[in-house]
Amino acid sequence: MKPVIIFGLGNIAEVIHYCITNETDLKTAAFTVDKEFIKEEEFLGFKVIPFESIKEKYPPADYDMFVALGYHQLNKVREEKVYEAKVKGYNMISVISKNSGIPANLDIGENCFIMNNVCVHPKVKIGNNVFIWSGAVVGHHSDIGDNCWLTSGANIAGCVKIGKNCFFAINSTVGDNVSIGNDCFIGANTLVTKNLADEKVVIQESTKEFRLNSKQFLKMFKSFY
Repeated sequence: MKPVIIFGLGNIAEVIHYCITNETDLKTAAFTVDKEFIKEEEFLGFKVIPFESIKEKYPPADYDMFVALGYHQLNKVREEKVYEAKVKGYNMISVISKNSGIPANLDIGENCFIMNNVCVHPKVKIGNNVFIWSGAVVGHHSDIGDNCWLTSGANIAGCVKIGKNCFFAINSTVGDNVSIGNDCFIGANTLVTKNLADEKVVIQESTKEFRLNSKQFLKMFKSFY
């Protein structure tokens, strides 16, 4: 098992490093980003190496890589960096928490992240570069396409097919046997029960602000205490 170079210096990279250190048998070796984004020589106690010269200092024969970027442009920025890392010759590993609930023979691609307390049913297929955050559920016989992002609390029912580069916000739900196209954005607290074509957006309006302020509201319950 090779040490891992993490691409990224933001919050996502910090979370990935934590999970690698505490919830896998992997080990972080260094961090890397494009030279123009480097402001410090170290991050979390590890060297930060320009991506342009990473191959010379940390050769692919001795190190694996993981791209730890967010869902910018529906995950296309992360997708592009995974491609660039592979062109350099790196093997892209997946980071899967030991505290996640996944089948032993899960069909999963490269550069995937499965956080703790994720529940993945049997017979699920997960593509490349898919990030699934804690509390998400993926139902049996579902197929998650490449470059997707499932935020905490996302619920994917059974036999669902999801295209590439989709984003599912917190507490979004997709019903049984639904197909979702590529490049879709599914907002927080939404329910999808019908098929969606490519590039669709589903959002739920925010809960309305109550007419009373917090002090006035709590006075309503004074008699209970």
